[in-house]
Amino acid sequence: MIRLTGAEALVRVLAAEQVPFAFGIVGGKLAPLMHALSRQDAIRFVGVRHEATGPMMAAAVHAGSGRMAVALGEMGPGGLNLASGMGVALNNNLPLLAITTNQHRAAAYPHSGMFMDLDTRAVFAPLTKWNAVVHDPRRMPELARRAFREALSGRPGPVHLDIPQDVLSAPTDYADDEFDLAPARYRATLGPRPAAPLVAQAAALLRGARRPLIVAGGGVVTSGASDALRRIAQRLNAPVVPTQMALGVIPSDSPHFIGHGGLIAGDAVRAAFDGADVVLSVGCRYSSWMWDDRGPFARRHHRTISINVDPSALGHPALHEVAMQADAGLALDDLLAALQGETLDGPEAGWLAGVRAVRAGYEARLAAMAGMVGDQDPIAHPAALATAIAAAMPADALAVFDGGHTTFWSNDLTPVHAVRTRFHEPGMSHLGFGLPYAIALQLQQPGRPVLNITGDGSFGFTLNELDTARRSGTPVLTVIHNNEAWGIIRSGQKAQLGFEFGTGLEGTDYAAIARGFGCFGERVERVADIAAAMARALASGLPAVLDCRTRFVPHPAGPAFGAMNRFGFDALTRPAVPP
Repeated sequence: MIRLTGAEALVRVLAAEQVPFAFGIVGGKLAPLMHALSRQDAIRFVGVRHEATGPMMAAAVHAGSGRMAVALGEMGPGGLNLASGMGVALNNNLPLLAITTNQHRAAAYPHSGMFMDLDTRAVFAPLTKWNAVVHDPRRMPELARRAFREALSGRPGPVHLDIPQDVLSAPTDYADDEFDLAPARYRATLGPRPAAPLVAQAAALLRGARRPLIVAGGGVVTSGASDALRRIAQRLNAPVVPTQMALGVIPSDSPHFIGHGGLIAGDAVRAAFDGADVVLSVGCRYSSWMWDDRGPFARRHHRTISINVDPSALGHPALHEVAMQADAGLALDDLLAALQGETLDGPEAGWLAGVRAVRAGYEARLAAMAGMVGDQDPIAHPAALATAIAAAMPADALAVFDGGHTTFWSNDLTPVHAVRTRFHEPGMSHLGFGLPYAIALQLQQPGRPVLNITGDGSFGFTLNELDTARRSGTPVLTVIHNNEAWGIIRSGQKAQLGFEFGTGLEGTDYAAIARGFGCFGERVERVADIAAAMARALASGLPAVLDCRTRFVPHPAGPAFGAMNRFGFDALTRPAVPP
């Protein structure tokens, strides 16, 4: 037998799962766990300035590498502070393990009225796939392993363990071989393969497709299926629409690329859905970023093949003709094998070229917008700023798109060539996630430049994490589109009710704030100065902020975004639309 505290047993399981980081704030009840972490080198503890950013960073670890990380919260307010970050992980299907402490067992569940009392398990229940209270240290290995099994099985997502303080500190005897188990012994490490009859049905549909369209979601990235997806796009000569969770599955300079991100991607995406006869949907759950005022772009008349590891995503909100509950990579491999050597009836001549021409027209409109400023003028248009940032980015840079409306411009104008290099947060759309995400990405890839492209309003949510960046040695570069306002809210107020109230953010010098944290900070007034300022910031070796002045201009996707929002309001009040 070996004798360990509950905290030491927990750390043994985390190490077996190759957890690279634990993000959080030190706390008194967390002391046994902090002690256990301090006595090993495999898991790096990164101290943050607000617990909400811990789950954001842990989510970014999975988004950037496919690995799981840990977010820590002290009992009571520490656990509450984790909640918004947990929403980021849950709504984007990003697995992590949240660990909170609680009163000792004699005073918890039910709680007895001590300060910082909180039923943390109940708080986290709607924010996790699975959560539990560890009432006995003897169950620590079992429940920790179950947490990883639940997080990584089926549709991935965050999980949570609430651990009373005395369970963390209690010495307990464990079997000598208790911690010798490899993860493959207690959880599945490969997703399900599709049923052969369904593969045959899907292959038959694809063989007869005249105007095929491929939609690629985050499941393609999670399963490592980008190469297979590109091969099937070539085989079908089909356009591909990556969702916001799948940027890079098709490079932006690919002949199959027609825009990414759903409704914010421009006219070609709608043209492709309007013209398609067969839609191959892989690892996509058709969130509202893929809707208009009639619901999902994939209509009832489409012959849709849907591949998803989560059965609840099959048939809702988009219907299908063939549904495969399967790992995206395994399903694509089987489809490619079924189509090998087969003669395809389609695609229709000019199908891909026609949709690509619509994309080219949209790109020309964006270029015209970006040209609406002279080198000596203040930055007048966000397209000009986004274009200049993209041109100055190092080729190997990673980029996070934060900032609400700002993300639309970044999405359109930042080239992408590989998965896990460009990051949205579409599920919760949590403003301010960008800096925590960027820090976590930099921790994983210290040799690559990492940019957080954000808006001034969004940056204000988490700018305190500049301190974390400096202390952790992560020289991320934040580039702010600063229009000194909640721009999209101000625009909406004026358009809807002809007023403006509470939207001003004038007078803040974000470059000076950065310097106050011991970081690099510079204000940028002209497009011509962007490249040199970015070069200085990256050369500083410090976390850096470029406060770039711009103005609010509505993105071309505004009407499409409005149409999506109307779906929930008036779908039941309009005359029926033919399918």
